[in-house]
Amino acid sequence: MARSRTPRKTAKNPVAEAPAKRARGKKANPAGPTIVVRHMTRRDIGDVWDFLKISFRDVNAETVEYQRPRSRRRFEEIFEEEGIEQLVFEIGNEIVAYAECSYEVTGSDNWINPRYFEKREMRPLFVDELAVHPQYHGKGVGSFALEQLHHLARVHGLNHLVLEVAENNERALGWYKKRSFKKLDAAIFMAAPVVIEPELLPPRALKSHGRADAPESSDDGDS
Repeated sequence: MARSRTPRKTAKNPVAEAPAKRARGKKANPAGPTIVVRHMTRRDIGDVWDFLKISFRDVNAETVEYQRPRSRRRFEEIFEEEGIEQLVFEIGNEIVAYAECSYEVTGSDNWINPRYFEKREMRPLFVDELAVHPQYHGKGVGSFALEQLHHLARVHGLNHLVLEVAENNERALGWYKKRSFKKLDAAIFMAAPVVIEPELLPPRALKSHGRADAPESSDDGDS
């Protein structure tokens, strides 16, 4: 025999109803702006270039490494290269983030040793740039961009994200460490002071002689 269900109580419980009333009376938080990601096009080059200069302005002022972005010409060349993804993140018509990544080591000025990853069975997606507009820090834009890079790596069967961060960029280092990034190498720019000396010797007083027509001594080795 099937059990009969216990009928619901018809009596109202003011204590139980209080939270429900408060919930009905509370206004729902309005939805925030929507962020959209897409592949960069040739028409975006100028706008993204300007965005990158703003994003890296403070970083460039404090680091000894190459300035980012490197040059407008180099940025245009990257767009033509194979195996490089350039992603633009927008809110409305405003660029709020940019990500650039590659599936293998590229560029003649790259310091990465591919054999390091081969020995450790790491198949990395190399994140060459990840920039967020300063006005959108702390609003989830960077997290969404990083999630997109993780997704891109999974789609292509890669098991690591690899990127470079300046040693003195403490804000970025802390942000990446909270997201399971770990330091791979200990390469750090170092400098030691050098005592500067003038290239030419200072003026030197010569020995005085009793008579102007007196012969010079031969202590300089002259005959």
